[in-house]
Amino acid sequence: MHVSTLSWRQLEAVLAEEDRAVLPLGSTEQHAHLSLCTDSILAERMAVEAAEPLGVPVFPVLPYGITPYFTGYPGTVSLRVETYARLLTDVLDNLARMGVGRILLVNGHGGNAPGGAVATEWAAGQDACRVKIHNWWKAPRTLEKLVEIDPVGSHASWSENFPWTRVHGSEPAAEPSPPVDRVRMASMTPREVRAYLGSGNMGGRAQRPDEEVLSLWATGVDETREQLEGPWG
Repeated sequence: MHVSTLSWRQLEAVLAEEDRAVLPLGSTEQHAHLSLCTDSILAERMAVEAAEPLGVPVFPVLPYGITPYFTGYPGTVSLRVETYARLLTDVLDNLARMGVGRILLVNGHGGNAPGGAVATEWAAGQDACRVKIHNWWKAPRTLEKLVEIDPVGSHASWSENFPWTRVHGSEPAAEPSPPVDRVRMASMTPREVRAYLGSGNMGGRAQRPDEEVLSLWATGVDETREQLEGPWG
């Protein structure tokens, strides 16, 4: 259940019986023809669908992440690593304070990797709260399913093109984008990254049949739910 559908009294009642909660981690950045909020949309929806049958509350997605390389594109908002670490720590502190004992971070953005180290360090200082971070798109079975469908799928490609990340009036490219050289890209300025990537697709077809992408999504939901079910240590 998403906490936006609950009052504080209702959440208090839930937490009296359930010590787990989910915090989705997203980003606001270019995704070629897809929504600028793709990572946030996917992380939050993944969390809600995985948690709903278990009755586990899901908190609102953190919509900003670490994405300095895409700041050459309008709409991209990047946080400093220090800012992100403080933000995530503050949210974790508050979840623990309200009685959450097990927190699953469902991450939808690769640039948020420093958040994993922050969460691990934070958890080491807690006596009554555990944390797990789950990068849903590259979890083992989900990644295996992706490769089974099409081994070439990357940022802003078909692998993030779901009915709920599409934007009206923004059409996908007809031709696949070639895989990018990530090592080369890492040394580029944001302006150079934009010139190198063009539309923003980092490799693969822009779209595949919904039957295929929805099967990928279902695998991701199942694998995320398994993280909630345990083990927790």
